[in-house]
Amino acid sequence: MTTRTMTLMEVRQEGLAALAERLGPVGMVRFLQQFETGYGDYSVERHTWLEPVDVKTLAERIQLHKKDTCL
Repeated sequence: MTTRTMTLMEVRQEGLAALAERLGPVGMVRFLQQFETGYGDYSVERHTWLEPVDVKTLAERIQLHKKDTCL
């Protein structure tokens, strides 16, 4: 068996071709979507949409939730 060194682009092209052949175009896209890395910094961004809560308030909410679910 002979092997040759492929560039990263060639590896990508061969991989996509193999996926498309084996899974079909829709299956290939579904497979690739599993590995989408996204963008941004979730840890920073979540502070823009989460209200700030101190530990005391959080503990009170937990106790209220327990009371509501145990009735």
